[in-house]
Amino acid sequence: MNSNSDKKYFEKNVIVPDTSALIEAVVVEGIESERYSSKEDRIKVIIPEAALAELEHRYNTNKITGKEGLSEIERLQKMRDEGKIDLSFEGGIPTSEDIRNAGKGAIDRLIRNTAILYDALFVTCDRVQADVGKARGLVVDYVSKQRKITNVEDLQVSRFFDEFTMSVHLKNNTKPMAKRGSVGEVRYVAIRDEPLNSQEMKTMKEELLEFVKFDSDSFIEIEKGGATVLQVQNMRILMNDPPFTDDFEITIARPIADVDFEKYNAGKELTERIVQQRGVLLAGAPGAGKSTLAAAIAKFLSEKNKVVKTMESPRDLQVPPEITQYGALMGKMENTAELLLLVRPDYTVYDEVRKTSDFSVFADMRLAGVGMIGVVHATRAIDAVQRLIGRIELGVIPQVVDTVIFVEKGQIKKVYDLEFKVKVPYGMVEEDLARPVVTISDFTTKQVEYEMYTFGEQVVVMPINPEKFDDSFGSYPTVSEEDIEDVIRDYVRGPAQIEVLSDKNAVVYVRPSDKRKIIGRGGATINLIERSLGIHIDVRDLAEYNPSKRKVRRVSKRSDYPPSYDDFDEENEIQNNIKEAYVIPIIEKTRKHVVLKVREMAGEEVDVFIDSEFIFSGNMSRTGEIKLRAESEEAIQIMRAARDGNLIYVKIAEF
Repeated sequence: MNSNSDKKYFEKNVIVPDTSALIEAVVVEGIESERYSSKEDRIKVIIPEAALAELEHRYNTNKITGKEGLSEIERLQKMRDEGKIDLSFEGGIPTSEDIRNAGKGAIDRLIRNTAILYDALFVTCDRVQADVGKARGLVVDYVSKQRKITNVEDLQVSRFFDEFTMSVHLKNNTKPMAKRGSVGEVRYVAIRDEPLNSQEMKTMKEELLEFVKFDSDSFIEIEKGGATVLQVQNMRILMNDPPFTDDFEITIARPIADVDFEKYNAGKELTERIVQQRGVLLAGAPGAGKSTLAAAIAKFLSEKNKVVKTMESPRDLQVPPEITQYGALMGKMENTAELLLLVRPDYTVYDEVRKTSDFSVFADMRLAGVGMIGVVHATRAIDAVQRLIGRIELGVIPQVVDTVIFVEKGQIKKVYDLEFKVKVPYGMVEEDLARPVVTISDFTTKQVEYEMYTFGEQVVVMPINPEKFDDSFGSYPTVSEEDIEDVIRDYVRGPAQIEVLSDKNAVVYVRPSDKRKIIGRGGATINLIERSLGIHIDVRDLAEYNPSKRKVRRVSKRSDYPPSYDDFDEENEIQNNIKEAYVIPIIEKTRKHVVLKVREMAGEEVDVFIDSEFIFSGNMSRTGEIKLRAESEEAIQIMRAARDGNLIYVKIAEF
C-alpha cells in the first residue's frame, strides 16, 4: 500500500473512511499493519451513514464495488467483536436529492462532514476527495494501491496490443485472446498460453478506472447492471462483472486503420452526392469496415468546411478534434437529436442505427434538413433497405435514405440509389395498378434491381430481372400455360384463367379466396411460385377476366372434392415442396404463453429468426402453433422484437 502523504504512520483516536477506502479494503489493512494507531487503547472507526447508503445503492444496482465495500465493513465488525477496535455508524443520511446529485459531490460532502465533526483521520482512495478534504483542514491519508500511470502505454492492457491488433478479449481463468489482421481478414488468436488470474484482472480494472479520472481524453461512458463502458483515448473498453456475466471479463477494441476517404475510390459522382447533405446508410457485416468508412467520410466532410457531428453510444469513431462526438443525453438519443438541431450541423454521423427508435431519430433529423450518415449491420446491401420497412413510411423512405453504401473487407462493394415514383410495378400491365413505388437502382449502372411497394397490407421488396441479380432464380426459360397450371394446381380450389403475356410475365385470374392462398402472407407464397417457374405472375380476381378473349382453365387439386381452407395435411404437402418458404407469424400473448401461429407450416420443424438472426428451433403443432412459456428467454426476445418493430419470421428447418 502506497501513500502520497508525508507521514508513514498516523496517530489519531478516530478514523473515518470514505466509500472508496471501503471498496479498496485499505482500512483493515492499515489497522493490522499498525499504520493507524491511537493515543487511547483502541482506535475508533466511524462508518459514515452516507458511505453505507452509497454502497447499498451500488449493491442494489448490481455493481460489484458495492459488495466489496460491504465485505470490508464485515471485516471491521469482526475486529470489533474481537475487541481490537470500536466501530459505529454516524453522520447524516443522504436524501433522495443527495443520491440524484451524487455525481456532483453531494454524498462526498456528507462523508467529509462526518470526519470534520469527529476531528477524525480521513482515509480515502479518491484523489479528488483527498484534495478537497485537505482544503477543509482535515488530516487526510490518501491511499493509492496503484502505480502512478501518466501515459496510456503504461497501462497493463496496452501490452496485449500490437499494430495489427483490432481487439483484445480478456476473461478470468482463460487465455487472453485477440483479433488481429487487416480489415476483412481478421484472425482470433491466443496472445499467451497462460490463463489470466483474478488478481491480474482486478489490477487491470483498477488501473483503467483510476486512469479515466485524470486523463482528459478518457471517461466512463456507461455504468449499470454489472457492465461498465470506458473510452480510454482511442480504446473502447467494456468490463462485465457477475451476475451480469458468469465471470469477470474485459473487452478492448481500437481502430487499426485510419483511412482517407479518397483511398476508397468512390468516384466523382458518389463523392459529390455525399457532399450534398444526403441521407446515407453505410451497411456491412461486423468487422467489414463500416465505422472506418464513416470516420473517413466525417473527416472528408469536415475538410470540406462542413459542420460535422457524431451520435455514438459508446463513442468510438476516430475523428479529428474539430468533430464533436455526442453520446446519449440522459440515456436517450432523442434528447441528443433535439440538442443537435440547435447546433445546426451540416452532417451527422449516427453510429449505430439498430433499434426502431434509432431509425426514428435518424428520420426526424434527416427530414429537418440535416445530412445523415447511418451505420447499420447487414449481410447484403438490400438487407439495409429492408430494415427500413415498418420503421419509416414507404413514401418518405427516399427522403430519409437515398443512398446505401455496402462495405465488404474494407472496400465499397455496392452502392444503391433509392428514388420515389408513381408507376405500375414491374410485371404488372394495367395502368390502374399504378401506385407509389420506391425503385432501388445500382448507382453505377443506373439499372433498377428492386422495387419496393405496398401489396395488400404488406410492403414487399421485389427483385427486377432476378435472373441477373439473384442466382437463386436461375435463368428464365419460356413457360407455357400448362407449366403454370401444373404448379398452381396445388394452391387453388376453384376455376382459374391463365394468360402468358411474355416469356417473363403472366397473369392468373382466380377467386378471391384462392387469391389470398396463392399470394400468401406478405407475398411469400407467390414469390416462391415465381422462383420455381422463373416468371413474374400477376394474381387478379376472376371477375376481371374477359371471357370474350380467352377460355377459362379449371384448375383444382381434386376435381371431385375441393379441399377446405383448414385442410392442414394438404397444407403440409404443399409446404414440403417449398422448403425455402419463410412466413411472418401471428403472435399472441396469453397469461402463461407467447404463441407463434403459422398455419401453413403445421407439423413442421421450423427455425425462428429476428432480423435474420437465428433465435431457436421448434416443432409446429398440428394446428400450426408453437407455444413458449411467457417467462422463457425466447418468449421475452420475441415480445421485445415485436414491440420494437423488428422483423420476425419462421422458416422450415434445414437438415
